[in-house]
Amino acid sequence: MSKTFVIACGGTGGHLSPGIALAERLTGLGHRCVLIVSRKKIDVRLLEKYPHIEFLRAPGGALVFSPAGILKFVASQFSAVIFALGFLLKDRPVAFVSFGGFMTLGMALACRALFVPVILHEANRIPGKAVRWISRIATRVYLPPGVRVAGLSPLAFRSAGLPVRSEIRPLKKAACRARLGFPEEGKLVAVFGGSQGAKPLNDWMLSAWDKFAAAGVSVLCVTGPGKDVAEPVRERLSAAGTPVVARFIPFCDEMAEALSAADIVVSRAGAGTIAESIACRVPSVLVPYPFAADDHQTANAKYYQEKGAGLFVPQTEIDSLTGIVLDLVADDALLARFRDEIDKLSLEYVWENVVSDLDQYATKQRKIFRSEQA
Repeated sequence: MSKTFVIACGGTGGHLSPGIALAERLTGLGHRCVLIVSRKKIDVRLLEKYPHIEFLRAPGGALVFSPAGILKFVASQFSAVIFALGFLLKDRPVAFVSFGGFMTLGMALACRALFVPVILHEANRIPGKAVRWISRIATRVYLPPGVRVAGLSPLAFRSAGLPVRSEIRPLKKAACRARLGFPEEGKLVAVFGGSQGAKPLNDWMLSAWDKFAAAGVSVLCVTGPGKDVAEPVRERLSAAGTPVVARFIPFCDEMAEALSAADIVVSRAGAGTIAESIACRVPSVLVPYPFAADDHQTANAKYYQEKGAGLFVPQTEIDSLTGIVLDLVADDALLARFRDEIDKLSLEYVWENVVSDLDQYATKQRKIFRSEQA
């Protein structure tokens, strides 16, 4: 008899992608998974690639520290609790799993009221508010190596990496470049600014393109939804006469291809972006989004640099980014050293223990169920 896991993971790609990855693995073990996602367009767009995954769009909104923002947040979470109670009473799951964010609180409170176990996963070096608030009532909390939450019971803590979708893996570079419309020869830099923090990286890349073209470096820049640029495809000849291409696209459905085609990534420092670049063995230059909650992206970027896998550049130093990236992309020895360190760092991103732990938990619950029926 399969068990149902409810997974809250909507609101951003960084929350949704690991939810999809976990759901696919648990479903493969015979369990049923229902993803609770937000009503944002980005959630629906990404899930269109996974028609086999069951999901529900639920109410909920982020906390904004203003009188109107706080009232709106409270109202949205009240709606989320009512929604969750209705769902849980109809189809009681074996556990509720959350990857943090504003989709967590209402569902967690409803689960607590109905004695449904709450399981949390935090991938950032500084745990978010939702995880910190709810960890005291959680049955299990998965955290990155070396990260702890105050007041968390040692019995609830587990160290784990962030789930990454099965298709995010290294692919043949030449084939990926051909499919994406880039020259096979030369260097390629991929730029990912995310949904909130895209504009500064977009503006930087637009202003730096002439220098990249002259140096023979092609560019794939994912600008973010609603941030289209004029002349989205730009083709030039480098100073040496080789073809170079810049493509500015609002959204990328094929992240494995984009990462595998690139020699380096310039991106924000969300945990999901870092995990996917590590999975594809691509060194990164991380420019943390400075307005992220608790400045957790800076903590992520500093840890990544300390591990020797890439570089950290604060947004306040974005004017220096062009020289840093062009120097790095031309230094094959340093890129090779970064990839070696990525291979070591990937051991910290192993997340199979999350799957086995949840599977064992569901099996335990089945045994309890059968004994109650006997």
